[in-house]
Amino acid sequence: MLADYHVHSAYSDDSTYPMEQVVRDAIRTNLDELCFTEHVDYGVKPDWDQPAGARFEDGHPVTNCPYPAYLDELDRMRERYGTQVRMARGLELGVQTHTIPAYERLLERYGSRLDFTLLSIHQVGDREFWDGAFQEGRTQEEFTMAYYEELLGVVERFRGYSVVAHLDLIRRYDPTPGGPLPFSFVRGIVAEILSRVIADDRGIEVNTSGWRYGLGGPQPTCDVLRLYRDLGGRIVTLGSDSHRPEHLGAYLRVAQDLLRTVGFSQACTFERGEPRFYEL
Repeated sequence: MLADYHVHSAYSDDSTYPMEQVVRDAIRTNLDELCFTEHVDYGVKPDWDQPAGARFEDGHPVTNCPYPAYLDELDRMRERYGTQVRMARGLELGVQTHTIPAYERLLERYGSRLDFTLLSIHQVGDREFWDGAFQEGRTQEEFTMAYYEELLGVVERFRGYSVVAHLDLIRRYDPTPGGPLPFSFVRGIVAEILSRVIADDRGIEVNTSGWRYGLGGPQPTCDVLRLYRDLGGRIVTLGSDSHRPEHLGAYLRVAQDLLRTVGFSQACTFERGEPRFYEL
């Protein structure tokens, strides 16, 4: 079973990969299942139909996924190719504590058409990680803890997600010489986050992009995966965080082997918000 549950197409602002080409590539590479998880980042991006205030890149406003067009095309892809690969309908929600109401409204409107939602923390206080704005003026200890504190605040207040994506994402954007802080520094707050995730019957993702970004393994690390297992966590998805053809399905088998090594025998896909377990 090969299921890629973190896939972006041209409906995400940072991808130009046409949806139909993604589907054809998934079939060509023998994926059994994929889930499109297009970007939504309230606070730093407006919706596609209200672009006022959006930043411009290459002459185009950077906005959230155009939900009706995305879901309608995905329905057409499911009808055309559904006998060759299963396609789930998802979104990646870049939630912050102050944007939770916007996501609740979004899910009230479109949630019935979704199978799966990723919870990500891409920015805090509307300051992005990718460009260093969030880290600027903070010590390594300060920006690392601020990231996890925001994630904890979100999982304490928000239920509209299926799994937490790349739980230790801040490691990827840590510019500190010598690399990220050791896991022992954040273990306590990570345990709080995972305990809340488990109590709410939610899960976590094994994001294989850590290998292509030179982190030497997935996000989160094996330390987090072992802690999740020890706390009783069972719901795990695997995703490549694909934005380009060469990303799709990458390292999924490696991630499956790693999950078995740390003590998991099953992973999940989703249908209408409910996990479906399969053997690794």
